[in-house]
Amino acid sequence: MKKALSFVFATGALFFAGQTFAKTCELEISANDQLQFDKQELVVAADCESVTLTLNHTGKLKVEQMGHNWVVASDADWQAVAQAGMQQGLENNYLPPGDERIIVHTDLIGGGESTSVTFDVAKFEKGGDYTFFCSFPGHWAVMKGKLVIE
Repeated sequence: MKKALSFVFATGALFFAGQTFAKTCELEISANDQLQFDKQELVVAADCESVTLTLNHTGKLKVEQMGHNWVVASDADWQAVAQAGMQQGLENNYLPPGDERIIVHTDLIGGGESTSVTFDVAKFEKGGDYTFFCSFPGHWAVMKGKLVIE
């Protein structure tokens, strides 16, 4: 009986350890029609090689009216990237095409939509300073947060 319980415990521990590992490399954030992300900080675990981020737009307005995306740049570059993107139009996700200061981004989405992006953590310095923001014109002033790479 003791052996059977040990096996069940060990198997359960391995299952939950696997579940925990999977969750450490998956991030989720939501944005709404009130120009808000639901999180101001996202943390990438030290054991991740790649991360999948899912952005959910919980509002009702169309992408042309209240589009949201998730863009990451260094703390030093993010405002310049956001300003440069304002003239780039919806078709470019309000981002300057080919701009190397953009580390990763999702497409713009409208109310009720979701999008995901998977990125290589090697693009980031551990402990570096990174800002995520929405590049839709005017949104970036309030829709921003910190991305932490452990």
